[in-house]
Amino acid sequence: MTSFENTRVWFVTGSSQGLGKAIVEVVLSHGDRVVATMRNPASLSSLQSKYPSEQLLLQRLDVGSPEEIEAAFEATKKHFNRLDVVVNNAGYGLYGEIEATPDHEARAIFEVLFWGPVNITKQGCILAIYGAFFREVNPQGHGGRVFNISSSGGYMAQPNLSFYGSAKFALEGFTQSFIKEMPPVWNITGCIIEPGGFRTEWAGASMNTLPQHPAYTDPSFPTSQYRVFYDVATSKSLGETSRAGEVLYKLAYDSFAGTVLPLRLQLGSDSFYMAQAQARKALTDQDVWGEVSHSTNADDHDKGLVEMVKKMFANA
Repeated sequence: MTSFENTRVWFVTGSSQGLGKAIVEVVLSHGDRVVATMRNPASLSSLQSKYPSEQLLLQRLDVGSPEEIEAAFEATKKHFNRLDVVVNNAGYGLYGEIEATPDHEARAIFEVLFWGPVNITKQGCILAIYGAFFREVNPQGHGGRVFNISSSGGYMAQPNLSFYGSAKFALEGFTQSFIKEMPPVWNITGCIIEPGGFRTEWAGASMNTLPQHPAYTDPSFPTSQYRVFYDVATSKSLGETSRAGEVLYKLAYDSFAGTVLPLRLQLGSDSFYMAQAQARKALTDQDVWGEVSHSTNADDHDKGLVEMVKKMFANA
């Protein structure tokens, strides 16, 4: 009989399909244990019949519900009494012009894409009142890893995906602050994952597509032109989810072995080149507008402080 006592435990949200399901399958195939969470656990009944309960726990979770998050971590503690890796993957898309998007739709996507991962990171990793696996439950110094699934749209915003991108931008900012706040002695860190297009239901059943606003129907308008690109790009997605799952598995194991995680990692050539273009644009703008930026300093500004800022954030 196989013993899973010394294998790592993963907590993966949005496990019913797509990238989340692929991550769960890869992790299980390597012999680790998984808490696979989703709104409908019955959707993964095939895996439940393939893997023993000592290795796989299916747990209902609506990431927009703090009560269900708390219950999911209580179940994790009871079942495995350990947690090594959290993957915040649950989400959906929201497609439509800013002017076409009702406030309730915009707020709802933030609950899932931003507040869901925030509450999971807080409750499962660092808040003692909820277990704080990484700091309190795991052996001292063992720590843990958080992979927050953002998007290429979390680094370079696109038309028609404004609120989806805004929620992912917010998630990236939170993740960067979280990583910087963790004392090294705790051995808690994370990574922002920025997938490009993958062969999933993201642009299909997982996309809330709103009717095009009548003011934007002109084919020459940016939003109309992006619709043409979007239809082509989503019909020829580059990414294979199982390969992404293998990347995350290796990232986790290499980081526990001492490899420093990147702050951001793009998955897919499309995401890679989009991030590269965005970063280069920021540097080009600085080259052109740097004199204006510095011109707002007071005449008697502390030049030592400027040097301190440069030094402190040189490797941020």
